[in-house]
Amino acid sequence: MTDLPIKGVFCAAATPLRPDLSPDLGVFVEHCRTLLDEGCDGIALLGTTGEANSFSTAERKSLLEAAVKGGVAPEKLIPGTGVAAFTETAELTQHALSLGVDTVVMLPPYYYKSVPEEGVFAAYAAIVERVADPRLRVILYHIPQFSAVPIAHDMIERLRKEFPGTFIGLKDSSGDYANMQALVKRFPGFSVLAGADPLMLKLLKEGGAGCITSACNLAAADLAVVFRHYADPSREAEVQAAQERVVAMRNRVSQFAQIPSVKALLRQKTGHPSWGAMRPPLLPLTPEEIERL
Repeated sequence: MTDLPIKGVFCAAATPLRPDLSPDLGVFVEHCRTLLDEGCDGIALLGTTGEANSFSTAERKSLLEAAVKGGVAPEKLIPGTGVAAFTETAELTQHALSLGVDTVVMLPPYYYKSVPEEGVFAAYAAIVERVADPRLRVILYHIPQFSAVPIAHDMIERLRKEFPGTFIGLKDSSGDYANMQALVKRFPGFSVLAGADPLMLKLLKEGGAGCITSACNLAAADLAVVFRHYADPSREAEVQAAQERVVAMRNRVSQFAQIPSVKALLRQKTGHPSWGAMRPPLLPLTPEEIERL
């Protein structure tokens, strides 16, 4: 795993909201700092858990700017920049680079379904060519149950060949462990990151790079223990205990809708009311669900 371009525990950070449903930048920066203190290697903001596709371009930029201004090192940030319009993806990616953030997570264009692989490749190619910055590193985002646009293995091979050093990894949130295994085997030196917290340990043992996950908002310390010590036989009991807590937390936040569950538990943990709100069309948990959670 030492030769992988990016590896570690990255939190798919949730986004706190003010009463007017605008991002609470101060609470967000505090959350980022806490996650790093708890052992995260970086913050994957503006992803699915962060409700990114419910925010405007200006709001997305403001969250990234706040994190950097708040003292989070740019190299610790991997924002999601992929949206439906490739020009807007390029704009968000250029903005990240302007702040010193060189690694982004990028969804494929997701509105049109059943598009040919050639079309998805053309979109990614157009983004890279428009950004035109040799610093750029892209983690592809495979979440077909949301995007309905899978990231094909042959396309990954083509992108890596066409743009050496740019497409460095993939976050696999499909839940298909066989797909993750196949990616690790086919692409040595390509960082395959689990999108489901419980799968990281198994994937690490096969050459995976770590995780970008939702329950990490609440289980960062345990995921860090698993990542750092999984290969140390003397720490096996400690790793197994941490893994069991990771699985329990993932199961806990999956009883009801996952994102509002994460935010409800963050509100309980921190006392910040900004964790109580969701951007429509997502809704908070009901009081009864919160009590059960």
